[in-house]
Order: sequence, then C-alpha cells, then structure tokens
Amino acid sequence: MQQWVTGIILALGGFIISIPFIWMILSAFKPEMEVMQIPPTFLPKEFTLENFVNLFENMNFTVYLRNTIVVVLCSFIGLFLNAMAGYAFAKYQFKGREKLFYLVLATMMIPGQVTMIPVYLILNQLHLTNTMAGIVLPGLVGAFSIFLFRQFMSTIPDELLEAARLDGASEFRLFLQIILPISKPILAVQGILTFIAGWNSFLWPLIIANDESLYTLSVGLSLLKGQYGGNFALQMAGSTFMVVPIVIIFMLFQKHIIEGYTISGMK
Repeated sequence: MQQWVTGIILALGGFIISIPFIWMILSAFKPEMEVMQIPPTFLPKEFTLENFVNLFENMNFTVYLRNTIVVVLCSFIGLFLNAMAGYAFAKYQFKGREKLFYLVLATMMIPGQVTMIPVYLILNQLHLTNTMAGIVLPGLVGAFSIFLFRQFMSTIPDELLEAARLDGASEFRLFLQIILPISKPILAVQGILTFIAGWNSFLWPLIIANDESLYTLSVGLSLLKGQYGGNFALQMAGSTFMVVPIVIIFMLFQKHIIEGYTISGMK
C-alpha cells in the first residue's frame, strides 16, 4: 500500500512539474494570437505548423541545424579518440602513466570558462577563429570521458588481449575488434552524453564564430529571443525544436546511462 501511495505522489509531482514543458510544446502549434490570449488555453484551438515553417524560412534554422549536426558528428570522432586514450591508460604500461592520468583528471577541476581565453588565443594564432574547425577541435577530447573509458576497460582481462596478440592481431585490430565490442555499455553512455553536449553547444560557438552561418541551434535560439522577443509562439516553436530531441534521447536511453555509470565505477 505504501508503495502505491508513494508512486501516486511521485507521478502527480512529476506531472505538475512537467506542465510548463507540455504547455510550451502545445503552444508551438498555436497561432500567436492564441498564445497571447487571456485566459491562456492549454490545448490548441487552431492547430498550425506556421511557427516551424517560419523558423526554417525566415530564421535560418536550416543552417543552424546543419552546423549542429556537424558538431555532433565531429564529437563522435572525439568519442573514438577518448576511447583510445582510455584504453591506453587502462592496458598499456609506460613511464609516467599514473602521473599523466592524474594530470588528465586534474583538468576536470578547471572550469571551462578559465581555459576559453587561452584556447581562443591559440586558435587565433592558428587562424582557426570563425571556422567550423575552431568550433569542434577544442571539444574533441575530454577528461571525464577518458576517465570513464579507463575505468571500464580496466576490467577487461589481460589474458584475453594476450591471446589475441598471440594469434597475430595488431594493436589497432585488437582495439577495434575486441575492446570496442566489449565496451558497448560505456560506448552507449558516452554516445548519449556526446550527442547531448554537441546538440546543446552554445557558449563556445558564440565566442569563436562571428559569422551567423556558423551558429548552432542554441545560438540561433538566443538570436530568436532577441530579434523576435514579442513573438512568443515562434519562441515556443524554437525551444520545442531544440529540447524535444534531447528529451526523447534521454527517455529512450536513460537506463544505459545509469548502468554505464555503475559499471564504470566497478573494478
């Protein structure tokens, strides 16, 4: 009985908290006049896709979407590099390995805002400011991702790797055909987190890019609020287009996120 009461209370609380989010999604399909109506309506009286059409026809959201997809795809390349680094720290014995790993972990304690100016100056010297390369390069690798890969790959038996080496497998083939398939749980977790981070990229593209053709969806949404601050229906459509994919991804794969963190913490 207590479990039922607890479940009902939690469900009711979750529904109450989600009401503003649901209203935002429904308002994206309302005309502007209905959004401004007092008292406000919950369900659209007149269903319309005009707000989403305006996003792509008048607000360059097609360009922003393309740039965001490029950032996400490049982030997945960085995911592969993080996996390689984690594997090296987990299974290779080399001088200074522990000290170097601790140095990588130490970078997690440095706020990203602190390193933005030095990174910007370096990219400026390399003539990579206001370029897509300048947007994606600083985010290719991350200490947290390397740490998770290292923790998970440390649990892989060394005997399995030695057997593959005795069979003549090269180190790169060993990594691709043995390590990565075994690491599917942590790859799923990092893939989800990488997608979310790339999709939500805002501050760095805003700093490094001066050309609107390089802006991501988050930056475009910020411009939308500035240029069309009085058009709430259009803002609701932009926010919905930005947020709903993240919510869907998280709802579908939240089990993998929890399991991945649990597994990576075991050794």
